[in-house]
Parts: sequence; structure tokens; C-alpha cells
Amino acid sequence: MKILLPPSETKRPGGDGAPLDVGSLALPSLRDERLAVVDALVALSADEDAARAVLKLSTKQGGDVLHNRMLRSAVTMPAVDRYTGVLYDALDASSLSPASRRWLGAHVWIHSAPLGPIGALDPIPQYRLAAGVSVPGLPALRRHWAAPTSAAIAEEDPPFVLDLRSEAYVALGPVPQSVASVYVRVVTEHGRALNHFNKKSKGLLTRALAEDRPRVGSLRGLRRWAEPRGFVLRDTDEHGVVELVVAE
Repeated sequence: MKILLPPSETKRPGGDGAPLDVGSLALPSLRDERLAVVDALVALSADEDAARAVLKLSTKQGGDVLHNRMLRSAVTMPAVDRYTGVLYDALDASSLSPASRRWLGAHVWIHSAPLGPIGALDPIPQYRLAAGVSVPGLPALRRHWAAPTSAAIAEEDPPFVLDLRSEAYVALGPVPQSVASVYVRVVTEHGRALNHFNKKSKGLLTRALAEDRPRVGSLRGLRRWAEPRGFVLRDTDEHGVVELVVAE
């Protein structure tokens, strides 16, 4: 099984890893697409005013432009530790056992805007780029990423994909029809969950999977694991979509 997670706008600073090595990231067939975005972001960040306008940053967020300017040379840390916010606070990867962290590295992809899906333990620098931003010198990120990312997932050929991404990141690389997958929406008993519940529940689900490290190769297998753990997965009228039901 592979789990696809969204990234987070907020990120932990610093790190002690070597600079970004695009060739070492998961899904290596995406190397050219990754280099193109990195090059475009570095070029854009040479002009701080232009970069802030494109990235929709305030003057107080000029540090994010510097992060992009230093993408090739900045220190790195594992992606699952780099991202912060509600989902990643709930996942709390730093407190997991070494075996559970290795499981994350083997089973979790985090879908970043500049690098596409990367392994949870892939080392990355701090950056600023969201899925909906149009970077000068590149086509829209959806056109840049969608087909190559779907092809890379197909090439990896996982037996089953649990897609926990937001819709904006699904658009950057849909799971191909040749790969068995399910997309998860988080809801309460009485309706769609608010953003906080959505992110927290996905983080807790991923943490529980990492703790138990089950062998899951299908939705049926996921349900078998989830029910004793207290995760309620409810069918929907949409093919390939299930609801994760949470308490309000």
C-alpha cells in the first residue's frame, strides 16, 4: 500500500541534511519535472518584489523568497518532519518508533508542489509554493505535473493507494485507473467535516497505520484493519470514494 498525503503551507525551519538531491527522491522518473520547477523558482526569487507578487506574499514574508532562492544549497530534513500544521501535528512523526518511521518511508508519499510526490523520509529544504500558483516560465502546475505524476505512479505499480490529498493536489497527479485506489473524504455524522477535523483525522489515521504497520493491499483489507482501531469508513455513491466518519 501507498498513502498519498498533502503537504502543508507551514514548515519547520532548519535541518542538518545535505542539500537537495533531486535524483535521490522517490518516483525518480519525475526528475526532469522537478528540476524545471526548482530552476523556475530559483530564477523567480532573484527578484523579491516579483516573487512576492507571484507567490502572494506580504513584505513580512520575504524570508520565503530567500528559501526559494536557496533551494539548491539549503540544508534539508525528512519531508515528514519538515511539514507542520494540523495534519502533521496529529501524525507527530518525530515521536514514532524507528520501525514506524521506516514504515512511513516505505509507504507514504507527500505530494509537494515543487517536487511532486516524495517519500516521507526524503530530505527536502524549506520552500514556498502552493498548488494553485502559476510560476513564470512554466505551464500551470496542473499541466506540468498531472500526466507525468500519474505515469510515475503507474510505473511504481503499488497494489493499493490510499489517497488522503486535498482536491488541489489530486489535480496535480491523479492516481491512474490501472492502480487500485480509494479517495478519502472526512465527514461528521451530520455533514462534511471542517478543515481542522479533515486534516487532524488524516494525520491520526496515518499515525495509526504507521504504528500497526498492517499489510494492506485493498479497500477490504483497509476496512479489516480500521474497524478494530475505531476508524469508520463509509461507502458513498461515488466510485472510488469513501468517507472517514469522525465525531464532532
